[in-house]
Amino acid sequence: MKGQLTEASSATSKAYSVYRREMDPEIDLMGSGADAANTEEKSTEEAIMSPAITIMQPILRFLQLLCENHNRELQTFLRNQNNKTNYNLVCETLQFLDCICGSTTGGLGLLGLYINEKNVALVNQTLESLTEYCQGPCHENQTCIATHESNGIDIIIALILNDINPLGKYCMDLVLQLKNNASKLLLAIMESRHDSENAERILFNMRPRELVDVMKNAYNQALECEEQEENGDNISPKDVGHNIYILAHQLARHNKTLQQMLKPGSDPDDGGDEALKYYANHTAQIEIVRHDRTMEQIVFPVPNICEFLTRESKSRVFNTTERDEQGSKVNDFFQQTEDLYNEMKWQKKIRNNLALFWFSRHISLWGSISFNLAVFINLAVALFYPFGDDGDEGTLSPLFSVLLWIAVAVCTAMLFFFSKPVGIRPFLVSVILRSIYTIGLGPTLILLGAANLCNKIVFLVSFVGNRGTFTRGYRAVIMDMAFLYHVAYVLVCMLGLCVHEFFYSFLLFDLVYREETLLNVIKSVTRNGRSIILTAVLALILVYLFSIIGFLFLKDDFIMEVERLKNRTSIAGNGEAPTTTLTSMMETCAKENCSTALPITNLGKEEKENGTERTCDTLLMCIVTVLNQGLRNGGGVGDVLRKPSKDEPLFAARVVYDLLFYFIVIIIVLN
Repeated sequence: MKGQLTEASSATSKAYSVYRREMDPEIDLMGSGADAANTEEKSTEEAIMSPAITIMQPILRFLQLLCENHNRELQTFLRNQNNKTNYNLVCETLQFLDCICGSTTGGLGLLGLYINEKNVALVNQTLESLTEYCQGPCHENQTCIATHESNGIDIIIALILNDINPLGKYCMDLVLQLKNNASKLLLAIMESRHDSENAERILFNMRPRELVDVMKNAYNQALECEEQEENGDNISPKDVGHNIYILAHQLARHNKTLQQMLKPGSDPDDGGDEALKYYANHTAQIEIVRHDRTMEQIVFPVPNICEFLTRESKSRVFNTTERDEQGSKVNDFFQQTEDLYNEMKWQKKIRNNLALFWFSRHISLWGSISFNLAVFINLAVALFYPFGDDGDEGTLSPLFSVLLWIAVAVCTAMLFFFSKPVGIRPFLVSVILRSIYTIGLGPTLILLGAANLCNKIVFLVSFVGNRGTFTRGYRAVIMDMAFLYHVAYVLVCMLGLCVHEFFYSFLLFDLVYREETLLNVIKSVTRNGRSIILTAVLALILVYLFSIIGFLFLKDDFIMEVERLKNRTSIAGNGEAPTTTLTSMMETCAKENCSTALPITNLGKEEKENGTERTCDTLLMCIVTVLNQGLRNGGGVGDVLRKPSKDEPLFAARVVYDLLFYFIVIIIVLN
């Protein structure tokens, strides 16, 4: 006690001396040099903390880590151990903050005299530990801190509202960190509170005007040192002001005066509207549902870099994020955050390259033009191919030619009065029709193909500019499926222009890439691709087994009706049936060492005359028949095989064969 009193009296004496020097600088010149030297020695000794205080920093860090990840059990355990002797470490930590900030000596307004470069890290650690005690939220710990009889809450408020000098004059970043942690602690004390008790306790000793002035001063300070704002890990004054703004936003629900002050333009005499507008525009909120089914509003700052997120990326995230399960969209969204953040950094970087930025900004326009050109090219191919053979493009009468010129003029004028999607399509249709009937269909398709190729190359440049594809390394480029898709699109455009017009038909698949609904239809199959492939393999195995059984026992039942092409069964020119002499047949059989029995030839001739043929004389042909005919017929392979008589010895086996194929392959596997 004696040591604490001595320390308190020396601190008060020092504060009085500092105050006198600030009021009358001449007093400092009257002091002797010896006194100044003694003062410096004393201040150096006072700045060094005792080991008993220094050891508190790792202890508080340990207590903070116990409560990390919102560990409710350990948060409660720190407050109450359910023993005969309980130690409320939450209150003890608050009292420790009370002591090291000098509140017990009556120096609440002189925080700068107690907080210096040596102990500021300990103060920050104390604030962070108290914050972790409350977050989650843990309502009991919140109430414990807010209602404690010490000056803890008042000290936290004072850290936000007061200038902490002389530390703030040469280590402003340490002061900003203090204010930042203090504002986070007050927010943690009010987190998820549906009552106004804690908010009213905070507002009890806080004047709303001071809180608003602090955030405005932080914003102005950030403007003054804007070039230093990007320095490493240092906290920006603007970010600190933003946290204080969110604190004021939460407190304003319980104080109408503060609520009015946060509105820009509420005070015409004050020039801080710019700060309020900035914080209001960079603050967002969402609603979450807690485990007890209560809905809560969460307010958070929007970083400046989010301004560089493109509209296309927002739409992609909104449309492609999985929503299959309760928590799937949050998980899927967080998996995309790293790519989105890298994209925003790249977008910020390319603002210095005006040409690349202009192309990248209009990527949606280039995509729409490419798709529309692909549609018009395929319409022309479908309507008029083969070109010039039947004169489909024809010629126009003078009246229709004049009307078409008028349509071109009207559609051109529409470009200046209507939005781009509405005005550009009639313009393209009219120009294409006019070109077809002026220079011909072939040259028009060449022009359209060249225009589509050039436009797609521009789109690819815009895509690379938007995503910063080549800055992520060659491996990332090869694995980027979207980039590879657009490269393939360019190659197809080149094939359609240089090889054949039918290649343009592949460009219509761009509709699948552009429309999220069609993508989801395809995903409904591809997401279960492994199951489908394994089932197909099982179907092949079953077809193979049924083919072996059919080849061994039911070969004569595999007789299919066929329809031969006439030009294949007649000799060109006279239409007579081909004849084979006995001599030539014998010679052929002698060379190939085959049987010369004539009944087979007669049987083959009968089959050809009846329009049927055997399809299971080899195992391979049997497999092809079962695979082709069996899977495509609703009743299985039995629908296309010969209909046996009930008197045949293999009739029962044939029934079992047909039924097994139907139930196993058709009913189970295919479904």
